Amino acid sequence: MAYTNISLCSNALLKIGAESITSYEDGTVEAEVSAKLYPVIRDGLLSSYPWSFAVGQCRLPRLADVPAADYRYAYQLPDDFLRVISAGSGERGRGAEYRLFENRLHTNSGNIMLTYIFRPDESMFPAYFCEALIARLASEFCLPLTESTTRAELLRKISDDTVNAARLIDAQQMTPNRFEDFSLVEARQ
Repeated sequence: MAYTNISLCSNALLKIGAESITSYEDGTVEAEVSAKLYPVIRDGLLSSYPWSFAVGQCRLPRLADVPAADYRYAYQLPDDFLRVISAGSGERGRGAEYRLFENRLHTNSGNIMLTYIFRPDESMFPAYFCEALIARLASEFCLPLTESTTRAELLRKISDDTVNAARLIDAQQMTPNRFEDFSLVEARQ
């Protein structure tokens, strides 16, 4: 089943015993809380871990304006950008020295390949991430809708466990990382 922002919020609302919504303009407290909190919670959860479905690479366009200090070049970040994982030059996705400044990437490299976390459409979220996002939404929606701190704390614990399980599942979607330039390994060869 492909989820939407509304269906994710509705499932979270049902978990706390609140009324589900059909749109953010329903005129209910549930719709208002969902509309205000959903984008922040979604982006926070996406940014918190390099989810396999939300990691992309792209060559960044160089801007005409140069940085005022420290670096020679500035690059425009993608519109769907949430967080940098790494930056490289040429065909490599890592290894470049950089900093983010004023929503641009500054570096001395003449071209940049960015590996980053982006904001995918909700229909692209896998089931394990939807489950984690629904649990996180329920924990965040609980206090403003029920005013129960005890319940909110319990839901936060459940949310943390669900997010950790989703991370484990997602980590199995790729070849494990290996050490590359590690002097102790090289010394043994």
